[in-house]
Amino acid sequence: MALPEPVERLWRDLESVRAEVLREADGLSQAQADWKPGEKDWSVGEIVHHLTIAEVATGKLTTKLTREAEAAGALKPFPADLRELRGIAIDSASRAEAPPVVWPEAGKPIATLVADMKATRERSRQSIEKLGTVDPRPLVFKHFALGDLDLAQWWQLQANHDATHLRQIRAVKAAPGFPKA
Repeated sequence: MALPEPVERLWRDLESVRAEVLREADGLSQAQADWKPGEKDWSVGEIVHHLTIAEVATGKLTTKLTREAEAAGALKPFPADLRELRGIAIDSASRAEAPPVVWPEAGKPIATLVADMKATRERSRQSIEKLGTVDPRPLVFKHFALGDLDLAQWWQLQANHDATHLRQIRAVKAAPGFPKA
């Protein structure tokens, strides 16, 4: 399905950063995937699991918001004149504690985590295609730290979230003591 250009740009951003995350996870041994630089730090495997859980939640939010708007007769088509999606202001220096609903599990097999992440992204494409058919601006849900975000902003947040954790994955892999294999 051809997407409106602003949604296509969003999809490219999502895919670009996800490709980098997957490249960093590719070929890790289980010991490497489970290793943590410190007691309170997450392992690469936990980060991958967390990103997948968060993306599943954004997909479910897409379904929830579009179904509710449709049931209320308020679902509008994507505006032909909408050239830019609303941006979101995220302070990249601040670090928010993840809510428990997206906390990862430790010790899951890295091959399963990577396969689950890839499968989730395939399902997310359906959510993005849905986004490309509706006006995302009135579809609003409150984020625990950022306040009200429209549906497109939630997906922008997902791309930003992946980028934040990509840096975290790279820091884990560069930390002293990271296993060689």
